[in-house]
Amino acid sequence: MEISFVVFPFIIGLVFGSFFNVVGLRVPKNESIVAPPSHCSKCKRRLTSLDLIPVVSYLCLRGKCRTCGMKISPLYLWIELLTGMLYAMATYKIGFTPELAVVLLFISLLIIIVVSDIVYMIIPDKILLFFLPFLILGRILEPLDPWWDSVLGAMIGFGMLYFIAVMSKGGVGGGDIKLLFLIGLVLGWMNTILTLFLASVIGLLTGIIVLKIRGEGKKTPFPFGPAIAISAIFVYFYGEKIIYWYIGNL
Repeated sequence: MEISFVVFPFIIGLVFGSFFNVVGLRVPKNESIVAPPSHCSKCKRRLTSLDLIPVVSYLCLRGKCRTCGMKISPLYLWIELLTGMLYAMATYKIGFTPELAVVLLFISLLIIIVVSDIVYMIIPDKILLFFLPFLILGRILEPLDPWWDSVLGAMIGFGMLYFIAVMSKGGVGGGDIKLLFLIGLVLGWMNTILTLFLASVIGLLTGIIVLKIRGEGKKTPFPFGPAIAISAIFVYFYGEKIIYWYIGNL
């Protein structure tokens, strides 16, 4: 396989990752993703094209503003790299097929959600509603087998988290519930259950570690969206193998 087959999607992913940072940071605050142009939040200097080269600019500037020296969050760098790697991985595994469009949309949604949930602990309805029709269209053109698996997955995904939210009296946010609806639409019902299981394990372990480090109480709010996103992407690529392995060892 030619190296350009994955290098090009990786570069495209870096560029989109930079844009997803903007979307994830601005949409929760009801700000335009177009205006004002990217600028330093401290000195307000408008960033030039040399400041906005994904990954390269961050490394060359050593994670600081060129003008005032304010430290830039490493989240920008990691989101760009993660998006690039996931775009390349998806292209490598799926190839240039209609399903690739579905998974790239899926990855894009989850990356934006990770940014907004980490920074603000919010999963905006605007983002979910934007991706919803595209994912529905994607699953109409590239349906699961059987086709109703998407419908059942969406219903189970929404229903399980809604039930948990009611039983825990608000322990799960409404954004997480709606997000799992979209995930169920893409993955189907079995993979959705697996996603929720893995997300719960990841969320629990991460929460314990972070709260231990911070020395905060057990009731301190903690973003669950990143755990869901990590699990959903992992399950998209490897969930079927895990399920077959589990069934085979019953």
